[in-house]
Amino acid sequence: MKVTITSTKEKTNLCPVSAVLELIGGKWKPIILYCLRTETRRFGEIAARIPRLSRKVLTDQLKELEQDQLIIRVQYNEIPPRVEYSLSPRGKSLAPLLEAMEKWGNEHVLQKPETTTTNP
Repeated sequence: MKVTITSTKEKTNLCPVSAVLELIGGKWKPIILYCLRTETRRFGEIAARIPRLSRKVLTDQLKELEQDQLIIRVQYNEIPPRVEYSLSPRGKSLAPLLEAMEKWGNEHVLQKPETTTTNP
C-alpha cells in the first residue's frame, strides 16, 4: 500500500485513513462533531459542552469543519445575533464512525478493569 500524505483538498492522498484523519483529526474536531451528532446547537452550547476548549480554538475548528462541508452554519438576522451549527449530510455520514469510537471508548478506555481475586 502506498501512503501519500498531502492535503485532501488536492485529492492526492491515497490512504483513506489518512484522508479521514486530515478532515476530522486533531484533539477537538471529533468531539465537536460528536456534540453535534444529535441536534443543532448554538456556539455557547458547544462551548459549554467542551469546557476545556477555548472559544478561539472552537471558532477556528468550526470554520474548518464548515469549509470541509462537515457542518452547516446558519446565521439569523436578529439582535442579538444568533448562529446555529448542525451536521451537514456529509457530516452525518460520519455517525457510524463516531458511534464506533464511542462504543470502543466505553468498552476499552472508560470501563473499569475487572478485579480478580486470588485465594492464598
